[in-house]
Amino acid sequence: MTDERVTLHLDETGVAQVRLNRADKLNALDPAMFDAIIEVGDSLRSLKGLRAVVLAGEGRAFCAGLDLSNFSAGGSDVTRTLAERTHGNANRAQEAAMTWRKCPVPVIAAVQGVCFGGGLQIASGADIRVVHPDTRMAIMEMRWGLVPDMAGYALWRGLIRTDVLRELTYTNREFTGREALEIGLATFLEEDPLARAQAIATEIANRNPEAVRGAKRLFDVMDDSNTDGILLAESKEQDAIMRKPNQVEAVMAGMQKRPPQFTDV
Repeated sequence: MTDERVTLHLDETGVAQVRLNRADKLNALDPAMFDAIIEVGDSLRSLKGLRAVVLAGEGRAFCAGLDLSNFSAGGSDVTRTLAERTHGNANRAQEAAMTWRKCPVPVIAAVQGVCFGGGLQIASGADIRVVHPDTRMAIMEMRWGLVPDMAGYALWRGLIRTDVLRELTYTNREFTGREALEIGLATFLEEDPLARAQAIATEIANRNPEAVRGAKRLFDVMDDSNTDGILLAESKEQDAIMRKPNQVEAVMAGMQKRPPQFTDV
């Protein structure tokens, strides 16, 4: 599947290669880009054989944030009726970041060049972020007299100290990938983020796909439930996996020291 603004290719290992594809504009977010991201995110939820996702930007940037021509044009659909929940618990702009958290399999973002504003919030929706050390990053919205409103506050919980997050938000100070690692917004630093992201995704693709999906659901429960709810959710997920063919295959492949052959969900 391809789109003018976003491309999607499922490789032979079950890893979906998703690329923001507006390189001439540093993959900035215009209405067409929002729609394309959401469309691809929706399609991933029912894509047969999917085991992991690598999310990256084409060209010199991951994503430069909101396309400023939306301001000069007097606004766009992205800035209207924002309290309306058009995509479950989110509006359209929020869904562009939340769709990666809602994806049933792990998403690994490869971040390079520029990652500003909404771009940072989209990257924050990934499970894992592999960032080039010199990537320019910022919570940019205060520069334009706005607050971060593309799900950042929901996605940054647990990633970064609150006082650090407040300083970055209030000042819209630019920081590098190196600092992102120190404060929790990057998982790994790599000179070649895409290669490392691909390696992680390939490793995940060789794990029991039912267990991987169950583990991702449990992370959502961990963020939103109390202790009793988490304990019960763990038990239910394990009951659904134990002694099933894929779980047995994981054990047998490990004992026989061979690559596993899983049946896709």
